[in-house]
Amino acid sequence: MSGEVRELYDYDALRARREAFMVVARVSDLTLVLGGHQALSVVGSRVSRDGVALRRRRGGGGLVALRPGDLWVDWWLPSSDPRWSPDVGISSRLVGGWWRAVLDARVAGDVDEHEGALEVDPELAVMCFAGRGPGEIFVDGRKAVGVTQWRVREGVFVSTVAHARETRDALRYLRHVPPGLEAALNHQTLASLAVDGEDVLAGLSETSGGFVPTSYVIA
Repeated sequence: MSGEVRELYDYDALRARREAFMVVARVSDLTLVLGGHQALSVVGSRVSRDGVALRRRRGGGGLVALRPGDLWVDWWLPSSDPRWSPDVGISSRLVGGWWRAVLDARVAGDVDEHEGALEVDPELAVMCFAGRGPGEIFVDGRKAVGVTQWRVREGVFVSTVAHARETRDALRYLRHVPPGLEAALNHQTLASLAVDGEDVLAGLSETSGGFVPTSYVIA
């Protein structure tokens, strides 16, 4: 594997903006997104053989398998914005609360927001959806929305994702699959929740304050 992985966004350009905004990342094919501090060695040679795109996001967390139809939604809140907080947990729960309100109005199951600290087996942390973090959303006990964030002096960039379908098939791209990881990735999807992604996106736009989402195509 090469040591070069392109960043998901032009983060320097994003952090230079002085107003709050909402971004929706869209891909045309499977893209594996590494966490900000995650080693490239977690993925195996099959990534190159299959021509799978690799990107890196800034912020914590593990690998995310991003596909067409997934809802990868980010909010940038500059430090001058009244919704910005120096508290990591408050920022995650703020955005998680937007997701909870939108899903609570659209699904039949029990929608909960994780309000505690990060809970994850270190062996399973290679994949983002294997644990529980502040602000993350669960429906009937199964994870539905992952939340991570990247904090700089100019503000906070909170990233969220809800998958259109299950992601356990992405395990074949890991160099090593820890025991229990496949079972831990038994998460909810837009399909299992019977919701339309674009309708959810519209709800998030309204609930989070009337943001007009900007699509960012990941080439």
